[in-house]
Amino acid sequence: MWISLHARAAMVLLAASVLTAQESPLSTGSFNVNLGKDAPVALVGISVGDSHTSARGAALVIDLHTALLTLRNTSSNRIHGIALRVLSQEVTLGGKGSVSIPSLDIGPGEVFPVPIDMQLMRPSSVIGGPLVEVSLDGVIFQNLSFYGLDRLNSRRTLTAWEMEARRDRDHYRQILSQAGPEGLRQAMLEAMARRPQLDVRVERGPAVTSAALASERTERFAFLEFPDSPIKPVEGWAQIAGNQARAPSIQVLNRSAKPVKYVELGWLVRDQNGQQYLAASLPGSDPNLSLPAGKTTRLEQETTLRFTREGKPVNVESTAGFVSRVQFADGQLWVPSRQDLENAALARTLPPSLEEQNLAAIYAKKGLEGLIQELKRH
Repeated sequence: MWISLHARAAMVLLAASVLTAQESPLSTGSFNVNLGKDAPVALVGISVGDSHTSARGAALVIDLHTALLTLRNTSSNRIHGIALRVLSQEVTLGGKGSVSIPSLDIGPGEVFPVPIDMQLMRPSSVIGGPLVEVSLDGVIFQNLSFYGLDRLNSRRTLTAWEMEARRDRDHYRQILSQAGPEGLRQAMLEAMARRPQLDVRVERGPAVTSAALASERTERFAFLEFPDSPIKPVEGWAQIAGNQARAPSIQVLNRSAKPVKYVELGWLVRDQNGQQYLAASLPGSDPNLSLPAGKTTRLEQETTLRFTREGKPVNVESTAGFVSRVQFADGQLWVPSRQDLENAALARTLPPSLEEQNLAAIYAKKGLEGLIQELKRH
């Protein structure tokens, strides 16, 4: 069928107009922000940025881009972290998200921004109501007290980040005290230096190809132990085939005097050239974990991980693990000390912590003197 040049141009313009019609910018009225009546933060304003919606089959795609909530600390305590739950549809795949911000230091009455950048899905058949609902999941304060519904386990996450931040700040303060400004500069440059990292694709279930099954082997974990860790890894293994690892299973012992409700393990892999990488974190798979003092349990996951670097497969030669977080039944947490990480030679393998990234950003923006003032501030 022959179509004239003018007809083709008209079709292109029509297609473009249809595409444009399918995209609509969000307004502030598209948001419902419910922080709670007695919440320690209050909404000051909403900026939608470049956020918009577009149709994709039977779904509405909500693209939150450079959206921004401005909040005020209405409590009498300093806020050190916050977590928000972002929802377009409770039961829809891709309908829920979250925003967590650690390393804050917001005094009473002070205003602070919370950026939201994510993509949500909502069935086109759902009509009425706000497109985006934002609720407060948790706030961690300077004294480690917590406020919030904690639907996302924000208390555990925000508390662990705050403990790690204090640990790392103390580490750099000690360097400043012992080695002076130049020693601090060198330590910060080392922290900012790029460490080799893997791209990890995670799949639920033992998704193994027949080719992989033929060469699959059981690889036992080696464990890096920390003397003060309340959890001791006893034995463990995973199924390894090429650049694929699946079904990790690790037995752990609670050697503390208190019951434990959560255990997280760092998983390290070493390639055929001897290079070691942090592969993943392995949380206790049972959300109802209850490990009494002196007892053992097995942490298992039906998960398959595939490792690549710069687009090329990274074959796994050996695996190792270490305890990275423990939460007790009373809510208290344990994280490795800086000495633990240094003694186990993990400090040069693990990516910089969130607080190290924060300090590195301050150093890059304000220089050495700005970093020193930041460390002295709190």
